[in-house]
Amino acid sequence: MLSRAAASPHSASRAAHRRKPVSALGVVLLIIRYVILIAGAIVCLAPFAWMVSASFQHEGDIFSWPIHWIPKNPTIQNYTSFFGSGGHIGTWLFNSTLVAVVTTVLQLFLDSLMAYAFAKRRFPGRSWLFGLFLATLLVPGQMTTIPNYLILKHIPFFGGNNALGSGGHGWLDSYAGLIVPAVVSAFGIFLIRQFMVSIPDELLDAARVEGASEFRIFWSIVLPLCKPVLAANAIFTFGFFWNDFYWPLIVMSSPQHYTLSLGLALFVGAHQTAWTLLMAGSVIATIPVLIVFLIFQRYFVSGISMTGMK
Repeated sequence: MLSRAAASPHSASRAAHRRKPVSALGVVLLIIRYVILIAGAIVCLAPFAWMVSASFQHEGDIFSWPIHWIPKNPTIQNYTSFFGSGGHIGTWLFNSTLVAVVTTVLQLFLDSLMAYAFAKRRFPGRSWLFGLFLATLLVPGQMTTIPNYLILKHIPFFGGNNALGSGGHGWLDSYAGLIVPAVVSAFGIFLIRQFMVSIPDELLDAARVEGASEFRIFWSIVLPLCKPVLAANAIFTFGFFWNDFYWPLIVMSSPQHYTLSLGLALFVGAHQTAWTLLMAGSVIATIPVLIVFLIFQRYFVSGISMTGMK
């Protein structure tokens, strides 16, 4: 009882110290901080909010001034017309889903494998090779477009090519042409490797003493601990390849192989643009990315904040 009584003044003093009154300057700075954050949020969300609103408006109301943030006469006709416009809407959704999901899964697995080697395995030239991977981040993607295109075009035994890679189109206009060049990412390797460095080596050594193989250690110990950074990388990867327009535009030539982002470009013409259908399609194209983010958001912040702790 005496020890509790003696400890209570110290506890009270610590609690009082934690409840120090905030100065007037601190209140002003806090208000300024929130004003800047709210203004930034409005700037980022306003185009998306208008896109959603426009998808429920008639075409004449979209271009009226002042802007109608809330539709006067809301309608779902734009969505029904989008799905009933013919073409390959369902196929485009399937293609985008297939490419984004398969690329994300393969990239997470292969990137984490290489990140584990760079973070927890020692071999000659490890630092030099990791630096070479990082150097590729400095190369703009546009510079590798032509080499990648030529490599895909001359893949042997695919797309009518012979053993020398000539005579056909190779992996152009195919799912492989979109997926295979993207199954490894230098940024993903770097991100996951920085997180794996913070995992104690003693934990892995104990598993080795118990007779676990390296792949068993990687799969059963390291990967479960890397859920936050894997979730963050999954959001980045899925969002990028779901919305990718540049590479599918170069590789794909058949409308049945288009992704959704590429298919939406067909609603933009030289003389007329179906704005109502384009807005409805854009909202539909945004929903999967939001769903992926909501699924992994609880891991996202911790994955980014804990990367590079060591």
